[in-house]
Amino acid sequence: MTAVGYALSSEEHDPMELVANAARAEDAGFDFCSISDHFHPWVSAQGESPFVWSTLGGIAVETDEIDVGVGVTCPTIRIHPVNVAHAVATVDEMFGDRFTFGVGTGENLNEHVTGERWPEHDVRLEMLEEAMEVMRNLWTGETTSHHGEHYTVENARLYTVPDEQPTTVASAFGPQTAEWAADHGDGLWCSGPQGEVVDAYEDAGGDGPMLTQMHVCCAESEEEAIETVHEYWPNGSLPGELAQTLPTPAHFEQAAEMVEREDVAESGTTTEQDAQAHIDSIQEAIDAGYDHVYVHQIGPEQERMLEFYEAEVLPSFR
Repeated sequence: MTAVGYALSSEEHDPMELVANAARAEDAGFDFCSISDHFHPWVSAQGESPFVWSTLGGIAVETDEIDVGVGVTCPTIRIHPVNVAHAVATVDEMFGDRFTFGVGTGENLNEHVTGERWPEHDVRLEMLEEAMEVMRNLWTGETTSHHGEHYTVENARLYTVPDEQPTTVASAFGPQTAEWAADHGDGLWCSGPQGEVVDAYEDAGGDGPMLTQMHVCCAESEEEAIETVHEYWPNGSLPGELAQTLPTPAHFEQAAEMVEREDVAESGTTTEQDAQAHIDSIQEAIDAGYDHVYVHQIGPEQERMLEFYEAEVLPSFR
């Protein structure tokens, strides 16, 4: 049975809204939530970017059964992996067996803020691999020292750790990184119904959970939905690797000037408030091989989407 989830967009909502939305998603019948980890929003219209680890503490208290994952954290540049390991261990302990930790190579938008150089992808992947080694050693609760190419750790010990290693799922947007995820992660994290990524992951021996995100916008009309996406999420229509390389929201806003409403309509975002259209979108991801599909409602009308899914969409996947 595929798990259907709800996206907690840290770029669009303040921390108390995110906590409330997580509790409401649990009441609506979603199986899990995924919360994003950003220092900046992509564009200023989104307007928020709270510290995810503080927000997760509130969600742990205000929910009872729903699974929660971070999708995804870059534990390499902005925050040293020792500190990320500390945060993850505490949050995992608070959630019990409800927590999943997603990792990825990051975006310049969030990682450049400490003044460190933004390296090419292969180097970032090396850094992520080393960071994961550091974190997994710390999660044993044993004293850890590490003298690697990218990180140094001296006599560090986490005293608050979960009984088992946190489930760590690796992000991939192409076949090469999917193969890496099969070797180094406990599962695969993706965006969109990319079947070739699933194939590469499984061909490389990956057998963990496979998560992907789908974008939707429920509104009074399809025209209003397209307008909302164009205002709040034009970054979703930017091509290639721009999302990984642009450094500030201002740069994203400049690039987004090239995005037309027609581009939004053709982007794959579901903008019809028609139950079958949303069911078909989720089913497309399931057919591509994903067993965890979560839905991001773009814009401020979260309650509209939650009510709609509770009544008309989620029953099709039960």
